[in-house]
Amino acid sequence: MTIKFQYNKTALQSLNKQLNIRLKALPTLKNKEAALRLEVKKAKDKTSDLEKKLKLKISSNNESLGLWNEYIPKLLTISTVKTAAKKIAGVSVPVMQEILFHEEEFSLFDKPKWFPKGIEFLKELAIIVTEKEIFNRKMALLDFARRKTTQKVNLYEKVQIPDYEDAIRKIKRFLEDEENLSKSAQKIVKKRQQKQKELVA
Repeated sequence: MTIKFQYNKTALQSLNKQLNIRLKALPTLKNKEAALRLEVKKAKDKTSDLEKKLKLKISSNNESLGLWNEYIPKLLTISTVKTAAKKIAGVSVPVMQEILFHEEEFSLFDKPKWFPKGIEFLKELAIIVTEKEIFNRKMALLDFARRKTTQKVNLYEKVQIPDYEDAIRKIKRFLEDEENLSKSAQKIVKKRQQKQKELVA
């Protein structure tokens, strides 16, 4: 990034203001980045835990796998997944509140006696899978925000702040040189005037 500026006091004030804005924002951005990094890790760990929980739940039902051939898929469907929005480090993420299921009625006399337990088992699986998906979404949103924040931190720290400091240094040098030249010119004019006065006298 090359900053366009003029060699005057107004430009110097403007650049100082821009530099101060970035210097004040940098610690906040770094804190936000650290908070987001931590939250991404928490969401990743929770997703991993839910994945393990899901595998454990499925493997606990291995011996009755053959029974599922009798099951009718339309008996249980998810009608609504209620979520709420929660802000974490300024990022809005979904939080699961509850899952509403729709159960088709069936006769306990006509259907296998394991159906009610099977339906409860499916509900538990659906809750785990849905929660895992929501945590995946949360992790993706937080990670995206973290990457954007990291980019901004790097932009401020490695590009903009050094560029503003460099531009300010150049203007200050220029203004100092200009002032020194002006003082030198004044001294020369004064000496000439004194010499002329001495010649006249």
